[in-house]
Order: sequence, then C-alpha cells, then structure tokens
Amino acid sequence: MSNLNPKQQELVEQLVRDIEAKYPEAKFLDVFPSPKSPSSLWIEVIRPDSEDREIELREYVAERAMDILLDFGYHLLVQPTTNGARKSVG
Repeated sequence: MSNLNPKQQELVEQLVRDIEAKYPEAKFLDVFPSPKSPSSLWIEVIRPDSEDREIELREYVAERAMDILLDFGYHLLVQPTTNGARKSVG
C-alpha cells in the first residue's frame, strides 16, 4: 500500500477492516492500481467459500465503494479471489 496517498490509505484500511469484520473469511491480500485504469484501485480479498457469502460480500462492497467514490472521488474495486487477480492479468 506504499503508493497510496494518505487519504487513499485511510479509506482502504477502513474498508478492509469493515470487510474483515463482516466477512472474517475475506482476508486482505493486496491493493494495487487497476491494469485497465491506473486511477482505480483494486483491493484483493480471499473469496468466501460459500457462493451466497460471496454474493453478499460483492453487494456490500459495491455499496461501500460507491459511497467512497461519491464522497471522496476515489474509485475502489474489491476483487474476491482465491489466488490473486493480478497474477492472471496480462
């Protein structure tokens, strides 16, 4: 998370804490610029085993990410993954 400005760092850390509190199985993996849009940040978390939990997680983070975009202007995308999306991009 070293390439983030202080506000981005704060928002990412808070979002990750909130995700892990609500979905303990969705542990933080990494954060990095989107390969398609460097102004967007991808936050990788471990995908829940249950499809229902993954759908819940996706709905929860979509709402939270939209709030962050509207309130602060930062585009954050949470990517539930089993092995890291960055490895498969390219």
